[in-house]
Amino acid sequence: MWTHSAGNPAELEVYTKIIDEFNASQDQYTVVEESFPQGAYNDAIVAAAAAGDLPCLLDMDGPIVPNWAWAEYIQPLGLPTSITDNLLPTAVGTYQDEIYAAGYWDAALSVFARKSVLDANGIRIPTIDEPWTIEEFDSALATLKAAGYETPLDIGAEDAGEWWSYAYSPMLQSAGGDLIDRDTMLTADGALNGPEAVEFFTWFQDSFANGYTSNSGTIGNQEFNDDVVALSYTGVWNAMDSLEAVGDDLLILPPPDFGDGPKIGGGSWQWGISSSCDAADGAREYLEFSFQDKYIAEFSDKQVVIPATAAAEELSANFGEGDPLRPFVELSQAYALARPATPAYPVISSTFEKAAKDIMSGADVQSTLDGAVQEIDTNISSNDGYGF
Repeated sequence: MWTHSAGNPAELEVYTKIIDEFNASQDQYTVVEESFPQGAYNDAIVAAAAAGDLPCLLDMDGPIVPNWAWAEYIQPLGLPTSITDNLLPTAVGTYQDEIYAAGYWDAALSVFARKSVLDANGIRIPTIDEPWTIEEFDSALATLKAAGYETPLDIGAEDAGEWWSYAYSPMLQSAGGDLIDRDTMLTADGALNGPEAVEFFTWFQDSFANGYTSNSGTIGNQEFNDDVVALSYTGVWNAMDSLEAVGDDLLILPPPDFGDGPKIGGGSWQWGISSSCDAADGAREYLEFSFQDKYIAEFSDKQVVIPATAAAEELSANFGEGDPLRPFVELSQAYALARPATPAYPVISSTFEKAAKDIMSGADVQSTLDGAVQEIDTNISSNDGYGF
């Protein structure tokens, strides 16, 4: 039985430990680790599926789970509900209301700020119960720009790929739009190109035109750590470096409310069992073994990600009550929204990224969104609705 991992060295260290301890605990099955660079992982899986050579255990980015279930790369997970019911909802991957994957952690986004900077500029510190309205947020950006920050906000627009959907579609959803009509999963019309979406993307375009943000920075959070920008829309994975740079002055804040309540992305890497696995019972035994809270907490500490169970939160060094990164747990619980559980998601995501980048660069908002909707709907129609 083979396990593919698309993770970083710290993650692989934990997997190696789990595999060694699982293999030592019984003699019926053997798990052997095989890893791929994350960027090449999906292509490697598609190639292996075409060759009829999928491993038993597959690691996958959460949003792709419905696509792989529809393509019959993976089978229903079949883990006990005593495990899956205790996981964060965004750590469970479903298609057509059936569980196909589960993960040990999730990530969350927030706005990083310095308390001293907000206080010095008379800017209210938002809370989960009282986030900034978009009007307050715009006013804060104008104030910070006038105070000397050439570009007051870093939203990571220099990044590419899934970051765009993960980071910016929650803003769209906060404004009342969406990537697709989630009631039917059959069309993006009205969701991605309706008046709420146009209003959000007009704000998005204006934020670049007004110099409130840009796409010319470096990937990561260095500009905030160096006090080049005042606010940074970023993820939990950057929190330890910012804590080291900013110390007790660091604020981990909710994103602004665009009108329909703040939203942040959810759904990180998860594990499934391939449909062709000839040792599915062993694969499930391994996964059951691996979902112990002590391992989930170790993943959390080594990767700086949110543990997927409440018990693991308390075992972790950073995410329990009173710990420095606890705000991310609270933000995830309050605001996390999984990306649409449809096999069309890879096309939706890439189409959204292209449209958003075109709008950032000055393209007409309405016609760009209409074109994106047409592309998404054509794909869904050509695949007979992907089972919906």
